Amino acid sequence: MKPRKVDAIVSIDKDAQVVVRNKTEVDWLDSNPNNISEDDIQNKWDELVAEYDANQYQRDRQYPSIGDQLDMQYHDQIDGTTTWRDAIAKVKADNPKTKGK
Repeated sequence: MKPRKVDAIVSIDKDAQVVVRNKTEVDWLDSNPNNISEDDIQNKWDELVAEYDANQYQRDRQYPSIGDQLDMQYHDQIDGTTTWRDAIAKVKADNPKTKGK
């Protein structure tokens, strides 16, 4: 799940007691004892979103489970098929690696 404002706050202060309404309004239940500013929250949120976006490739690239892959390979050997190779090729084709990843 893409990071939310509350995730940024808790990342800054794991003990923060807050409620975020309408994705933007922050109600501090503990009076914000560490004086976390809106800029601090925005900077941390930007950092978390950048990390999330950088890992999109790994989330998109969903291979069949190892058990399923082994079963495909077994049946490919017995039946002379290429089910496993085709499944892996499809994942790679659907999620091409971009330069720098």
